[in-house]
Amino acid sequence: MQIYVEMGTLHYYLAIIWFVLWGVLWSVYFILDGFDLGVGTLLPFLAKNETEKRVMYNATGPFWDGNEVWLIAAGGVTFAAFPYAYAQMFSGLYTALMLLLFALILRGVSFEFRSKVENENWKRLWDTCHVVGSFLPALLLGVTFGNIFQGLPLDSTGFSQAGLLGLLNPYGLAGGVLFVVIFVMHGALWLCIRASGDLKDRAEGLAIKVWPVQVVLTVAFLVLTALMTKLFSNYLLYPVLFVILLLPVAGLILMRTYLGAKKYWMAWGASCLYIGGTALFGIAGIFPAIIPSNPNPQNSLTIMNSASSEMTLSIMLGVALIFIPLIIFYQCWAYKLLATTITEEDMHY
Repeated sequence: MQIYVEMGTLHYYLAIIWFVLWGVLWSVYFILDGFDLGVGTLLPFLAKNETEKRVMYNATGPFWDGNEVWLIAAGGVTFAAFPYAYAQMFSGLYTALMLLLFALILRGVSFEFRSKVENENWKRLWDTCHVVGSFLPALLLGVTFGNIFQGLPLDSTGFSQAGLLGLLNPYGLAGGVLFVVIFVMHGALWLCIRASGDLKDRAEGLAIKVWPVQVVLTVAFLVLTALMTKLFSNYLLYPVLFVILLLPVAGLILMRTYLGAKKYWMAWGASCLYIGGTALFGIAGIFPAIIPSNPNPQNSLTIMNSASSEMTLSIMLGVALIFIPLIIFYQCWAYKLLATTITEEDMHY
């Protein structure tokens, strides 16, 4: 039996506000953690010696844990604002999300443990953990959100028994591949900002090669989206929403333009615009669902049947208005202070 929540006008608008915030938090997480997942994935392909490996670790070292605050915030909002949707995510998507969390833990440990022992095999072990802990989350995030955008096979109680193999369908895998390429591009642009010398040149060359691949995959993913999902339904109903699609399109064009002009901060900013626009495109497409149901839309978990009480959403909004600006201020300060170019000489201190 489906669970429904009787909603007054204020309750409904609070649920909409939290849906928007939920989407924004996930978008910010993809933008910020995306570049360090990309840098970690690129470690065996760009670093040619120990010094360059250390440069790549240090390129993300001051930021990765702060970036994951947004993952905690997005997960916390899902739990507190839409508890029924959270319950479904950690049942139907349990294996994928557990693999994601373990991979992120493995990556975090690799930052701390790699330098503890001056032994080549020891460092090789943690480099492998770092690469796996970067690549796997990128892939799993794409697979997970691809399946959410496509819709999960929810039953009348709002739960799915699809399992991990059920998530590895063509559209889910397409989302996984797209996320990996997006994050690799994002990471390469970040290395253009923070690295120097040959490592920077290789990162720039890789970004130039990856860009057309990203364009092709983006177009292919949009075609698959039109054929295999109902994301465009909201856009056809409210054509003004197509403005959202201008964000990733502009991001792609500006990314390559600024990269060619060697304006790396601007190119990275354009990549942020692309990632944010792509995430918001999918989130706007599933509204008012948090977890759409496919093939039975009536079983979807929406803001109407998944939201917490009006009082809970009101209190949470007050807390968010206080603490989210503080987090933004702290991270802006950290990036301004620490996002400087790293040279090989710096690694000798």
